[in-house]
Amino acid sequence: MPDPVERKPVHILNGPNLNLLGTREPEKYGRRTLADIEDSCRHHAQSLGLSVICRQSNHEGALIDWIHAARTEAAGIIINPGAYTHTSVAIMDALLSCAIPMVEVHLTNIHRREAFRHHSYVSLAATGVICGLGADGYLAALSFLANSLGNSPS
Repeated sequence: MPDPVERKPVHILNGPNLNLLGTREPEKYGRRTLADIEDSCRHHAQSLGLSVICRQSNHEGALIDWIHAARTEAAGIIINPGAYTHTSVAIMDALLSCAIPMVEVHLTNIHRREAFRHHSYVSLAATGVICGLGADGYLAALSFLANSLGNSPS
């Protein structure tokens, strides 16, 4: 398995309100904090021969800037755009400019929620979508990317 330092990192980007994980509607989003999820992602990535850079912002423009940077700095993207999933053509356009694999992740099953959450602009740019697996969705996305990038352990 390649040394994680030899490969570009996977960028894990989280959108609005995800900084409140663990305290915001824990019955829906769970009790794990974003820091807990990021720690799990770092550990899992290392076991897969990957490294990660984790970022979170409540601001659409910051997310777009990070997506633009990922075009040349990242091996892949995992993105949970939060509510921007359903509203941001700008994030979709930024993702469409990337020629790297990307996975859209949602903690909840957006298809079992309010009707306005059933549509995702981000899905139009994503290689794959994982929803409803809670924090484990991020780990599944990392495993998928490791396999896609040729880092999957045999």
